[in-house]
Amino acid sequence: MRRQRKTKGKTSSLRFRLNLLFFIAFLLLAILVAQLGYLQIVFGDKFESEVERTDKTVVSGNVPRGVIYDAKGRILVGNQAENAITYTKSINVKSSEMLATAKKLTKYLKVDVTKLQKSDLADFYLADADNYGAIIKKLPKSQLYDSTGNSLSESKRYHYANAYVIKNVDLSLSDAEQQVATIYTKMASAYQLSTVYLKDNNVTADEVAEIGEHLSELPGVAVGNNWTRNYPNGDSISSILGNVTTEQQGLPEDSLNQMLTTGYSRNDRVGNSYLEKQYESILRGTKSQTQVEVSSSNQILNTLTEYSGTKGSNLNLTIDSAYQAKVEADLQTVYNSAKTAGVTKYSDGAYAIAMNPSTGAIYAMAGIKNNPQTNKMTDDALGVINRTFVMGSSVKGATVLGAMMNGVITPTNNTLSDDAIYLPSTPVKKSVYPVGTFSSMNAVTALEVSSNIYMMRLAMLEGKAAYSPHTSIKMDDNIFQTERNYFQQFGLGYKTGIDLPGEVDGYIGSTLNEYNQLKVGSALDLSYGNYDGYTLMQMGQYISTIANGGYRMQPYLVNSIQKTSNSGEKDAVIYQKQPVTLNRVGFTNDQLAVVKQGMYNVVHGTQAWGTAHTLKDVKPSMSAKTGTAQSFYYNPDDPNNTNPPETTTLSFVGYAPSDNPKLAIAIVFPNLDVNNEGGYNTTLAKMMVEDYFKLEGDN
Repeated sequence: MRRQRKTKGKTSSLRFRLNLLFFIAFLLLAILVAQLGYLQIVFGDKFESEVERTDKTVVSGNVPRGVIYDAKGRILVGNQAENAITYTKSINVKSSEMLATAKKLTKYLKVDVTKLQKSDLADFYLADADNYGAIIKKLPKSQLYDSTGNSLSESKRYHYANAYVIKNVDLSLSDAEQQVATIYTKMASAYQLSTVYLKDNNVTADEVAEIGEHLSELPGVAVGNNWTRNYPNGDSISSILGNVTTEQQGLPEDSLNQMLTTGYSRNDRVGNSYLEKQYESILRGTKSQTQVEVSSSNQILNTLTEYSGTKGSNLNLTIDSAYQAKVEADLQTVYNSAKTAGVTKYSDGAYAIAMNPSTGAIYAMAGIKNNPQTNKMTDDALGVINRTFVMGSSVKGATVLGAMMNGVITPTNNTLSDDAIYLPSTPVKKSVYPVGTFSSMNAVTALEVSSNIYMMRLAMLEGKAAYSPHTSIKMDDNIFQTERNYFQQFGLGYKTGIDLPGEVDGYIGSTLNEYNQLKVGSALDLSYGNYDGYTLMQMGQYISTIANGGYRMQPYLVNSIQKTSNSGEKDAVIYQKQPVTLNRVGFTNDQLAVVKQGMYNVVHGTQAWGTAHTLKDVKPSMSAKTGTAQSFYYNPDDPNNTNPPETTTLSFVGYAPSDNPKLAIAIVFPNLDVNNEGGYNTTLAKMMVEDYFKLEGDN
């Protein structure tokens, strides 16, 4: 009996405990249900909105660049609008999703297949989830797990998978696959929420229509517009205008970081040379601002243009494209005649510039670069600012004015001996005419007949020379500095300040020989332009300084900047170039009158050895100075040649009309055959002056 009671008591206790446990569980469940109900009723809307939450992000977009016009309002560089197919990359979009979109898109779009890198092909291969999974299984454990057994990051695994594919998988593609791969690679190259062009030229109307009908199946794809630079006047002065990078090229490597900090994107198209580069901040405009609404699942829900951007401002150049074309054609004609005459065997080109002597405005600049090995000619207008040449006698106007400023001659007392100069162990230093032709001459005659002897005697006076023929000559150690200081006032040997990148200084020869002795003979050569080298732009600035009465003007190509209206037309002028005087050369009007008379006589004088009398009938009247310099052909394929072929460089500077200059010109034909009959510089000068005034209607 006692045993039965004990068993019964134990059973009741167990039942009580189970019932209590069930009750507690029921109570907790009831509390949980009540809490869930409370949250649903009280905070349901809040949680639902949180689930449906969207983010809004502002994305920048490019606008058309400004237009470049010539001096008469003709378009030199414009924009051509074209249909384009774009892709905007969503946040965290998967490679497999982009691949699926690319495959669908090839049903409606044909793109130019690009040559892809192996890494790009591997990315395309791994975009297929099945391929990626299969490759991961083939990787060794060391490329999947670290030393502690933890999985490597997905980026590291992908890196190893990519390398494996490059090394072990045949990545050759069919034509259809190449289309998909090209589109996919462009999609993959985009940053999140950035837009790239999948096809930005030659998009057909059928492609636009087909894609437009299926946009709902092509997430991120859109039909948009693109612009490209066009050149209504052809490739005239293309080397001056510069060019713009493609979207694939993006920002130039040498200025990448700087441009990124100023609001550029890596794939922005920017000016990367000359005017397009120099005025990039003006031509680029202000980017558009578009608000992109993204869902919690990172899908783009809506886009809203907040700011349409401002089109780039326009450049109005000083160059007259009609005159520019004439100068280019004239230069080509004269250079071809030199080729026909057989005197361009070592010639590496020819160059010409025309400008307003009073303001520095450039009317035309042209250049031909010739390859003596291949005989191939290319446009090289930039050679006007980035190539230097020994110009010869064209600089003698600066020599004479320098001597008068130095005080060794005056406007009324400037007659010097014209006896040749004989230095030890050196060929006689003389002029082109026979020794003894003149016993003496004044500055005006020296310019007309281009006397080298006269210029050397000026240098000897400036250097306080002690001279005995055939025996010795000594000069002040600072003679080079003295001569160059006067040349510098005219801009010879120094950058002119033109608004183009890439301008160079002149070539300045050494002053001491290998024995650390003063190169006296070279100091004499410098006086008549046969030692230092100058750019043609410097020569144009120099002759303009003489023509305008002594003001060294800064050359320029951009005359004004105008905004662009919403319709794409010219709007308000926001910048007007004002001529800049860099310095006033320190000669007097009387001193200048001597040189101007000499340059007038170069064309209109009566001396038998005058160098440009063939131009005396040119209308309007011209004043000028010709130049002939000894030069040597440098063969880049034989840089160590100690005996290069001797050549001749012809140059020319002048202005017209003589009494009221409106045009200044400079010309150089480097490295012609020493036996050439000359005349190429003066022939071109005649054409350039007559063409200008014919176009301007001022004869």
